Amino acid sequence: MMKVAEQLLKPLLIGSAFALAGCAASVPPVEVTRFHLNQQITPGTIAIDTSAPGVKSLEFTNYTNAVNAELQRLGFTPAAIGASDYIATVGVMRDTRQALAQRSPVSVGVGGGTGSYGGGVGVGVGFSFGGKPKDVVVYELHVQIKRRAAGDVIWEGRAQTEAKENAPAAQPGIAAGKLAAALFKDFPGRSGETISVP
Repeated sequence: MMKVAEQLLKPLLIGSAFALAGCAASVPPVEVTRFHLNQQITPGTIAIDTSAPGVKSLEFTNYTNAVNAELQRLGFTPAAIGASDYIATVGVMRDTRQALAQRSPVSVGVGGGTGSYGGGVGVGVGFSFGGKPKDVVVYELHVQIKRRAAGDVIWEGRAQTEAKENAPAAQPGIAAGKLAAALFKDFPGRSGETISVP
């Protein structure tokens, strides 16, 4: 009886492994750009500013939780906004590739330098014989860290990825975790350099 159960389970487990490998392979890379002042950033207490409109939504909470987890991994300690060493501001954008292609680029930078975040958005052309094609959804996470006392920005970065709207990678929780992990990989990163994180 046990041998029969093993024989029945084996193909299911192999099939599941291939399905998971297929999902992992279909998750697109994240494009990351970061800016800082080329000074050492010593982790301390940090508060995530949640005072902006819309930050109380459930979807946005996925992103703030993901950012908070990454900051803690780096050695920052959560604190109240009025008593922290640093304040992190989190911004999230979610739109279709087509809508983004029609907008003007957005510039961002720390200190005197600026970098354009609009250059990486393209327009794809494809043919579909199975009905209306699914929109490609673009997700962008922007985080800025500043010293609370002085109010000066010491680090900021942007992570962007895209996925078809019905793909697992388009789920807010998955997108938030992937974007935050990529954004804080090898923190603080090279200032002004754009990298692709698988």
